[in-house]
Amino acid sequence: MGISGILLLDKDRDWTSQDCVSKLRGILGERRIGHAGTLDPLATGLLVVLVGRATRAASYAEAEEKEYVAALRLGIVTDTQDITGNVLSRSHVLPTEAEVRSALPRFTGEIDQIPPMYSAIKVNGQKLYDIARRGGTVEREPRRITIRSLEYLGMEDGDPILRIRCSKGTYIRTLCHDLGQALGCGGCMAALRRTASGPFRVEDARRIGELTRADRDTLLPIDTLFASAGRLTLDPGQERRCRFGNDFPLDAVDGEYRFYGASGAFLALGRADAGRGRSIKSFFEV
Repeated sequence: MGISGILLLDKDRDWTSQDCVSKLRGILGERRIGHAGTLDPLATGLLVVLVGRATRAASYAEAEEKEYVAALRLGIVTDTQDITGNVLSRSHVLPTEAEVRSALPRFTGEIDQIPPMYSAIKVNGQKLYDIARRGGTVEREPRRITIRSLEYLGMEDGDPILRIRCSKGTYIRTLCHDLGQALGCGGCMAALRRTASGPFRVEDARRIGELTRADRDTLLPIDTLFASAGRLTLDPGQERRCRFGNDFPLDAVDGEYRFYGASGAFLALGRADAGRGRSIKSFFEV
């Protein structure tokens, strides 16, 4: 029987998210591995890895809120909006700390953000980064995002360091680029670390070099992803119908629940509606 659960990984710089998945398949001895929320190779920090049956929760595992710490390199504009790209312009006239701080409130709250060309978003069936690598560019529709907080942490090696709490779908590279434009000198992202994703924090994550086959037994349970949903234990009749994908009588307030069997095993994320229960996504071993 394979293993299932959630692994919190502290991704190293220069690894792609898929590199991590491939390496973990060998370490954990499980082929069914995915992740929630891609990190670029430049970035480090929290990558939520889904193992075994947990891969069924991929569409639920992308947290609505993320937290990052980013280094803003002022005076440089690149085609990728980060330090790895080709330099398009430079400026030697840089803003003061007070000017940087005063610009931050303009980028807090609900704002429109134009996705970068170097991204996996598709336009007319083509990924933007494929178009960009061929030297092309296309019109992109602005996306509404939320920057819940944007905090100045100080300077490091000449770069302002920012802590950002934001909605999913936010491009921190683009935020750095747009801040540079607002400050009149241009800017790009020099470093990025994801420190939180939903309820998960990087302090609880493991580096890939620390993991061994023995860590198969330390994965977080799948139901950790649904901690905000209520908990209901089904009786044998309800459990049987749940396992066959049928709805069943359920005396509960309407809403989402975690369904458990009498043994305590997590069965499914489900819903109660008008006195009936039904599974939304099942996670029991078949």
